[in-house]
Amino acid sequence: MQYTPLLNEYERQGGKVVDFHGWGLPLQFRGILEEHRWVRQQAGVFDCSHMAEFVIRGADNIRSFSNLVIGDLVNLAVGRCRYTALLNTSGGILDDGVALRLSPEELFLVTNAGTHDAVSAWLQRHIPEIEDISGDMAKIDVQGPRALQTLLKLGFAGMETMSFWAGRRCQWQGMDMVVTRAGYTGELGYELFVPNNGAVALWRALMALPEIMPCGLGARDTLRTEMGYPLSGQDVDETRTPVEAGLNRFIAWDTEFPGKPVLEKQRESGAHDTLVALRSMDKRAPRHGFELRHDGGVVGVVTSGTFGPSVGYGIGLGYVPAALARPGLQLEAGPRALPVVIETLPFYKQATGRNPIEISNPKQGGDANV
Repeated sequence: MQYTPLLNEYERQGGKVVDFHGWGLPLQFRGILEEHRWVRQQAGVFDCSHMAEFVIRGADNIRSFSNLVIGDLVNLAVGRCRYTALLNTSGGILDDGVALRLSPEELFLVTNAGTHDAVSAWLQRHIPEIEDISGDMAKIDVQGPRALQTLLKLGFAGMETMSFWAGRRCQWQGMDMVVTRAGYTGELGYELFVPNNGAVALWRALMALPEIMPCGLGARDTLRTEMGYPLSGQDVDETRTPVEAGLNRFIAWDTEFPGKPVLEKQRESGAHDTLVALRSMDKRAPRHGFELRHDGGVVGVVTSGTFGPSVGYGIGLGYVPAALARPGLQLEAGPRALPVVIETLPFYKQATGRNPIEISNPKQGGDANV
């Protein structure tokens, strides 16, 4: 089992630690429902230090990396982030991740823990000069409508100018950091990448603020499912292509990437499965692995499912043939034939992540420079 630099901190706060892809991480602190609702209303903090980080330097290396993913990262502007997917030669999704252009010659890449070894080996085969800095970095996510105010209180000056899907270098208490504004919960969210030896100090500073609550994997899962965000290794994996996963808007079709002919054929024919949103009529939820049935036959499978605390009903994601991927179509899920309807994402439509920044008398403090 691997542990993050914050293990002792969240154990002191009552975090229930579970095994997540070989990492000991908190499932919950005060309870999944309470943490979920706090993030929707205030600001929650997540230890995401298990994630993988890479740095790619030089125009040629950035171009080589861009040829491995579905997005155009060669022309990604400095200070901007882009969601993308790394593909195998058949067009299957090795992993998804976020890339940030730190400078004209430098790209910062964040991928997932469960695929780290395979992704790192794949990248190093194609980009020999790539630097895997995963072992040196901690990642702390601050998520919720009051996320910006908490950072300004700690002295992260200038965060109010950061737009959605942007990022930059900064310093906090003399430590070099990278900060992005993305938000896997759908709420206003900032991801703080800090050296391992600075993680405890940052965590404790955040925990001292009254609007902050520590949150675990349970709330993170219910929050992201309400937004319809896929989970690597569960909703997307090597058996699924970006076309099947509904990631067409992220595909730069005029660039080259592995498996492109497969994706083009799927796009043109429409003869493929499609990831859809599923909602029940009550609090019962479709669960991972449930079969989906239509007109008496099995037509697909549920990949994620949970109760949505902010919407009040069961929600999930699953794959069905593209011909059946119609909002309003009713299916049956699982051994008890739970009625579910194909829905339009997101399930929760009041999230603050994309909203223009509004500041209400933030209290300044600390020392951060951006």
